Amino acid sequence: MPHKTKYIVVTGGVLSGLGKGIATASVGRLISSKLRVIPIKCDGYLNTDPGTMNPIEHGEVFVLDDGGEVDMDFGHYERFLGVVGKSDWNLTMGKVYSRILEKERRGDFLGKTVQLIPHVTDEIKAHFLKIAQEERADVVIIEIGGTVGDMENELFIEAVRQLGQDVGGSNIIYIHLTYVPIPSNVGEHKTKPTQQSVKLLNERGIRPDIIIARSPEPLPQKVKDKISLFCNIPAEAVISGEDVETVYEIPLMYDEQNLTELLHKKLGIYSPPKLEKWRKLVDAIKHPEREVNIAICGKYTDLRDSYASIIESLIHSGAHLSARVNIKWIETTEIENGKLTVEKALENISGVIVPGGFGVRGIEGKIDVIRYCRENDIPFLGICYGMQLAIIEFARNVCGLKGANTTEAESEGIEVAHPVICLLPSQKGLKKKGGTMRLGGQDVFLKKSTLANRLYKADKIRERFRHRYEVNPEFVEIFEKCGMVFSGYEPQENIMQVMELPEHSYFIAVQYHPELISKLEKPEPLFYNLVKYALAKSKV
Repeated sequence: MPHKTKYIVVTGGVLSGLGKGIATASVGRLISSKLRVIPIKCDGYLNTDPGTMNPIEHGEVFVLDDGGEVDMDFGHYERFLGVVGKSDWNLTMGKVYSRILEKERRGDFLGKTVQLIPHVTDEIKAHFLKIAQEERADVVIIEIGGTVGDMENELFIEAVRQLGQDVGGSNIIYIHLTYVPIPSNVGEHKTKPTQQSVKLLNERGIRPDIIIARSPEPLPQKVKDKISLFCNIPAEAVISGEDVETVYEIPLMYDEQNLTELLHKKLGIYSPPKLEKWRKLVDAIKHPEREVNIAICGKYTDLRDSYASIIESLIHSGAHLSARVNIKWIETTEIENGKLTVEKALENISGVIVPGGFGVRGIEGKIDVIRYCRENDIPFLGICYGMQLAIIEFARNVCGLKGANTTEAESEGIEVAHPVICLLPSQKGLKKKGGTMRLGGQDVFLKKSTLANRLYKADKIRERFRHRYEVNPEFVEIFEKCGMVFSGYEPQENIMQVMELPEHSYFIAVQYHPELISKLEKPEPLFYNLVKYALAKSKV
């Protein structure tokens, strides 16, 4: 007997950037205590995935354990729902069209004219049902990317309309996230944009069961009543989504307005949320006992979403240490071109993160920052490219290998005297960019009695990777003789995955992305201890 799955569809209106991914994750959180909730994100762009997109344009690329490069909303899904996401759960229009064309060439359509409806919409619906069946999902929550009225998501919206007919009204619920502005010249909530957005949705055959209204301030009852009247839904189904201090308040806010009960009633399910520990941690975020300043030194600082998971990891760590982590953003190209000194950049900073990235722009500035941290015993965490640059800095300034660099710099015409960072053997000769890096979950073996071994309290961990370059194994012996410890490694491929400096109070760098697995209830150890050591440093 097939598993009976319920569906929740989340659409967005008025404008983008309302936090639809966080709203979707929060809704899922409310019913995930007793039910298996599987998220699906539908994106209208024609890229297969966001792996080749510029982080400044699209935000962080979130890497899954199975190697999938997906939308940053999957970070919210994993952090709020406790699931381990899969590549198939991110459906782009690029993937859909690719499958349709492959089937057409194979002759699957038997000479028929291939059309957007029904062939593309059938493909989308079949994907939803396939995931529901494979995962034995109690609830599948589908987020439609973009805004109602966008040309790019029309087929996804038509597909979820048809899905409602296929599964029946008692097995699906439509939630519309919209915006209620408060114009400064009038000083009151205005519902017209929401009315028009819902009208657009109605024209596409969908009547929302619940409206979540984003707004700078809580919606008064009279505003909820007005939305109820003009949008043809009960007033209790209008949920106020006012601005909050931390996104982790959102499930609490929804539950207080009885959204959980609305879901239970409409879908015929029962899964009371477990929010006690969550509530305590939110309180710790909002009312910290102390604070600490940590710098993130990168080159995508114009868009904070480029480092979304790093920010969240610091928030998680701060909550458990009852500390507010104040982030200072340092654009390392300014250090590189002389507009900013390292001393000025790191003034009043108690901890430093050098995150991942690509290309040589800004790396000399990052190397200057790393050297300053090493020489002044500032707690330091290097991530991916940050680890590679820490290797380069050590090679130049401790081992005396002048001109040490990554072979990635050769593509920019830079001569590399000592290639201490080189291309992974598996990456040589590759022409395609998308999905060809060393991606996803890999085992990391930790040497006993090292800092990494003590922090993780384990001899083996599983972490997520996204890189093309590695520490050149020919130089490992030189580094170790000069005092560096490679505390994490991959024995079969001989890849160095964690480095640390034992003489330093906290200097550790990793080839993987630890930020991708941090959660509010369980902060990632490297971030937790960076904040912990930075707090100790700030007292000195």
